[in-house]
Order: sequence, then structure tokens, then C-alpha cells
Amino acid sequence: MAVLQSLVDIRSEQFVINRASMLDLLAQHDAEVSKAVGGGGDAYVARHRARGKMTARERIELLLDEDAPFVEFSALAAWGTPFHVGASIVTGIGVVADIECVIIAHDPTVRGGTMNPFTLKKNLRALEIARVNRLPVINLVESGGADLPTQADLFVPAGNIFRELTLLSALGIPTVALVFGNSTAGGAYVPGMCDHAVLVDKRAKVFLGGPPLVKMATGEESDDESLGGAEMHSRVTGLADYFASDEDDCIRIGREIMGALNWRKLGPGPSRTATEPRHDGEELLGIAGVDLRVPFDTREVIGRIVDDSRFDEYKELYGRSLLTGWATIHGFSVGIIANAQGVLFSEEAKKATEFIMLANQTDVPLLFLQHCTGYMVGKDYEQGGIIKDGAKMINAVTNSQVPHITVIMGASYGAGNYGMCGRSFGPRFLFAWPNSKMAVMGPQQLAGVMSIVARQSAESQGKPFDEAADVVQRQAIEEQIERESHAFFNSGRVYDDGIIDPRDTRTVVGLALSAVHSNTVAGQRGYGVFRM
Repeated sequence: MAVLQSLVDIRSEQFVINRASMLDLLAQHDAEVSKAVGGGGDAYVARHRARGKMTARERIELLLDEDAPFVEFSALAAWGTPFHVGASIVTGIGVVADIECVIIAHDPTVRGGTMNPFTLKKNLRALEIARVNRLPVINLVESGGADLPTQADLFVPAGNIFRELTLLSALGIPTVALVFGNSTAGGAYVPGMCDHAVLVDKRAKVFLGGPPLVKMATGEESDDESLGGAEMHSRVTGLADYFASDEDDCIRIGREIMGALNWRKLGPGPSRTATEPRHDGEELLGIAGVDLRVPFDTREVIGRIVDDSRFDEYKELYGRSLLTGWATIHGFSVGIIANAQGVLFSEEAKKATEFIMLANQTDVPLLFLQHCTGYMVGKDYEQGGIIKDGAKMINAVTNSQVPHITVIMGASYGAGNYGMCGRSFGPRFLFAWPNSKMAVMGPQQLAGVMSIVARQSAESQGKPFDEAADVVQRQAIEEQIERESHAFFNSGRVYDDGIIDPRDTRTVVGLALSAVHSNTVAGQRGYGVFRM
């Protein structure tokens, strides 16, 4: 493989501007993440600790192996909504007893750990990641159940949590529930449906209806312990497989359960020795900027995330606005598809289609690096068959069976989002840089299209066109699309698995590649009809 050379000038004006703007965005991101890390606020965290309890993140830290990484998912879930940033739940991948697993932890300091619509989306995405990648699940349970005022948006889809847990068990993917506090109503089925359940004495409360509901429904007087305490479930119902004396003991037992699973990955391990890139990953801060109209060289990104900066480019001289080629990241083989100039032409679409099929023939995972404004439009391109060629690429992405990992480095507009394996096309993991934007098209383009349509409508009706109103309308639309395409906005709606620091791209992708190899890695051997 050829070593990618770097032409980055860290003293150039554009690099300095890009770096400063990226650092500013990262500071804004950290400030928002701190809201999630802070839970329900100092008062609620202090009250929680006064009860002798750890926070959700402290429980995760104690559960993980020493110095093990934790890739958190969707830390900004619910950003820009009436709900707390983080959506009262912490999810991610960590290593417990040398096993990569998905961890789902309720944050009881935020409205008692109750579930709102964004909590549900985040929980279900974590369970999906566990299922498709064959990763064991550890639930750290302390939740008051549904956030009742939002029950209309929760009740029906929340059943998918139970469905996913039972599917995981049927697939032989272990599920563990460590119950530290309330596990009420529908939440009671989490330990009930997990393969292993550990309940903490005098803390765990697992029941379908608490004392007030029982009183209202039956007139019966009862208390928490007799209804759903850890000792009762250990001695009477058998719901508890293990009885923990306190939170530390519960986590110890959880680690022992994981260590006794005899768990093995089905995919191959790294095929080569991991070698650090030759170019400094710190420089990724200055390569791409906030102004997505300013182009950047994607090869400079690839050269800072792949082993030894080596990249075997496929069809280098054909379809040059799309890069395709082979590399390794932390020793794992990977095929890379990266936008080089933003727009996709017919040649690029056909090149990507062939490359995806080759990756499937050789069982090599694919990494999509997105900076795409969409497929090219215009009379010549339409007559040249851009629809059919774009359809070939989307067909190939849809039917590809090797694991896909997507990183949005800049623009992700229109059908380019689809062809480059956006969220709706099921990538195993999808992460975004803080400068990224995702929308049907750019703000100026969308506002311009709306203006042209309005002008044509006025002309067809023989009415005068209000130029002043058009200026105001265009500005309002641009501001709306700018706001709704922002990385924080999309991450808040769980359209990605988290915003990452560009400097962490190699590490995060490497951990994702390791995780996908927990399952078999095998390509598709047949495709649908390609419109030639």
C-alpha cells in the first residue's frame, strides 16, 4: 500500500481559522455534555449520594475494567427539546471482564430516571447496536418507569424494549440486569426479561404497581419490601438470581457474571499489527472547518486515521470526487469510501457500487467518510443517467452485508446522505464531527428553491411578486435550516450515535471495528436488480 503524503500547512490562514472554529465548537459541545454529566443538578445528585448511592456514571466506571475505554452514545440526546440533555440515560460500549458489551444505565437524579421519548430512542438504539453486533448487554437499573405526561408518545413504542431483550436472549446474546433502585411498572420486566438479575438489598424495588397503585386498585395495604424488595424476590419469587448486600457488591457480582459467560467473538481479530499514522492526528482540527463551502482534502483525513498512513486506492484516476480504497485501522482491514469534492457524479456512483461489491466478496467492513452535498443535478447529468447510477450505489449500500461504519465530517445533504450510508441505511455505528450538517440541502439552496417556486406561482396566477417579503422569507428559511441542520440538533434527535472530537476518529472507529467483529463478518453474495 502507498503511504499518503501530507501537504497540510499548519501555518496557513485557512488552517488557523479552521482549527480555531473547531476548538470553539468542541468547547460548546463539552459545555452541553457537562449538562448530561451533571445529572439532575447538584441538589439532586447530593440527595442521591446522601442515600448511599452512586451516580449512573460512577456505577459504569466501577463496572468497567481498569483503564478500559467507554464509547458513549448520544450524549446530547434531547438537546434542544424540553427534556434534560442526555435524556436521563447513559448508554455506550465498554469492556467488562475482558468482554465488549453495551451498557445502559438510568440516571435517577433526572426526574427519578423516568423515560421520556428521547430516553426511549436512545435505549432502543443501544439495544439495536447490541443485537446487530452481537454484544452482551448490562442494564444498570434505577428508574421510575415512564414519564407519565408523555405516555402517548411512549406506551406503544416502548414495548420494543421488551421485544429487543427477548430477541437478544433468543439469539444467545447475554443480558444482565443490575437493579440498584426502582424498577417499576413496565420497567419491572427489564430484570424479568434479562438472562441474569442482581438485586440490591433494601434498595431494589421491582414491582408492577407500587403501594399507592395497589391501594387504589385493590384496597390492599402493602409496603415496598413485601411488594418488590430484593429479599422477597430472592426468597419468594426467584426473580433475583443474586442477592447483593450493597451497590459495590452488585457490581462485583455483575462482573463475575460477565467473566463466567465463556463468551467468544465470532469475527476474526486484527489481521495486521496496529501502527500509528505517520501524520499527526492533532492536525485534524485544522483540516476541515465550520464553513462547509471551503473544500478540504479527504486524503489528509485518511492519512491520519489509518495504520501507518497507508492507503491502497481503488480507481484513483476515475470518478475522482470520490475516494475508494483499502487500509487497516488498529489492525482491522477496512474498505474506505470518502467524498473528495462533495458532489457525486455518475462515475463516482458506479465506482462506489463496484467497490462495495468487492468489499462484500472479500468480507471487509466499510468505512464511509461523509462530506457530500448530494448527487449532481442539471440537464446533462439527468440525460447522462444520474438517477440510474445513483440508484446502483444506493442498491449496493442497501444490500451490502459487511459491517458499515459512518463518520460525517462535513455536509450530509440530500440523497448523498443515503448513498453514503446515512442513518436510514443501517450503519452499525454513525458518528459526527461537531462541524457537520445534515439536511435535505444547504440553507441557501433550500431558501432559494422556495423563492423560485413562490415567484413562479405568482407569475402563473398573474399576481405581483412581493420582493420585500421574499427577502424576509428567505432569511427566515435560511435561519431555520441552519438551526435544524446543526450537529447538536441532529444528535439531540439521536440521528447519530454521538458527536466526536475529530482527533478521536481513529480511536472511535477502531473500537467500533473491534465491536462489529463480535459477530460474524460476511458479505452479501447476491444483489437486487441494477438498472443499467
